[in-house]
Amino acid sequence: MKSATPKVLHAICGRSLVGHVVAASRELDPENLIVVVGHAREQVQAHLSEVDPAVRTVVQHEQKGTGHAVRTALDELTNSGVALDGTVIVVCGDTPLLTGETLEQLSATHAADGNAVTVLSAEVPDSTGYGRIVREAGTGAVTAIVEHKDASDSQRAIREINSGVFAFDARLLVDALGKVRTDNSQGEEYLTDVLGIVREAGHRVGAAVAADHREILGINNRVQLAEARRLLNERLLERAMLAGVTIVDPASTWLDVSVSFEQDATVHPGTQLLGSTHIGTGAEVGPHSRLADTSVGAGAVASFTVAEGARIGEGASVGPYAYLRPGTDLGPRAKAGTYVEMKNASIGEGTKVPHLSYVGDATIGEFTNIGAASVFVNYDGEAKHHTTVGSHCKTGSDNMFVAPVTVGDGAYTAAGSVITKDVPPGSLAVARGQQRNIEGWVARKRPGSAAAQAAAAARQESEGER
Repeated sequence: MKSATPKVLHAICGRSLVGHVVAASRELDPENLIVVVGHAREQVQAHLSEVDPAVRTVVQHEQKGTGHAVRTALDELTNSGVALDGTVIVVCGDTPLLTGETLEQLSATHAADGNAVTVLSAEVPDSTGYGRIVREAGTGAVTAIVEHKDASDSQRAIREINSGVFAFDARLLVDALGKVRTDNSQGEEYLTDVLGIVREAGHRVGAAVAADHREILGINNRVQLAEARRLLNERLLERAMLAGVTIVDPASTWLDVSVSFEQDATVHPGTQLLGSTHIGTGAEVGPHSRLADTSVGAGAVASFTVAEGARIGEGASVGPYAYLRPGTDLGPRAKAGTYVEMKNASIGEGTKVPHLSYVGDATIGEFTNIGAASVFVNYDGEAKHHTTVGSHCKTGSDNMFVAPVTVGDGAYTAAGSVITKDVPPGSLAVARGQQRNIEGWVARKRPGSAAAQAAAAARQESEGER
């Protein structure tokens, strides 16, 4: 990956590569779920403790192959008193497209066919470079997995390949791992050697074919990471559309796996929906919006909007070009209009902040109108302070509300005011200096300028009219 970040911690669609694999594995409801870690294990372990605290991690101190990794995990279970019985499923930590449904299919096939080992395979358009699944004529049992470089011409024509995902009979696996040798070019214990060992012992090896070969794609570089992101995003978009969501342009719309929708929501082009974002019935998001961990109420509209950790109420309107920062709670039918930024602000039902304003650390009541170019001055250089504006207020344009300050219900403030003191309910606050006009200033201070000439012409015209 050419990165300081361990490969399995690179993320697509809101979840790390290993996080996707863990989530798919969880769908099997396993008695034990173990992740074998090696390189950068501290980072991986810390990440896993956040995404799934019940996951057990086992350290493979020396990377001696896939067979050794599995043996390390099984030894951990044995040492902790777990009886090794039933089915062991082994998956790779860099296959984010693998689904729980496919793992269920693998497990079911393993049990139904009475296999000692069942390989998850896939039929691919081009099998170049992959290990081929060689089956026994008639029974369909797997006789071998032949690597591309070792395959004959007839074997290279096989399109069924090994995914690296297996289901094992636990007891037979433990016995076979003890017989795996390291006399190969890498000097490692190969998990695939188990297949030959159990077959020689008279046990059946089978395969379950994945419905979609793309599920088994592993990630080894950022090109493959981008391709997996595209494929997973297409899967998420299809799921949303089949559930009754309109995605106007799937090619320019990106979703995280944890995004949820209600029917008849609409997502316009150029939109990213991230984290735990939820879009309500009939709501419209986009175009060109980015919402993270944000809920959008039924019938609300958010266009050209960036929002993070915000709540947009039912029927509310946001944008265009609005920024809702964490802690914003926009009430039903409220409005955060053009070039409005909000942070840690509770906005009451029907209240409008139409344009060119900053509302931070504030509570605004119901059906209030905040004039254009208003700023809630919440920071004194050392601490943040709160502003409260009541219900049914009308505040003038170009107002500064210097926190902490309260504007009572039904109050008005004059345009251009700097509000530094509380305004009682029903009052009009005027906080601006007296206007003073200095006659002839331009002619004296800017003689000959375009402004002076225009002023002189205007005086002549005025005198002529008189």
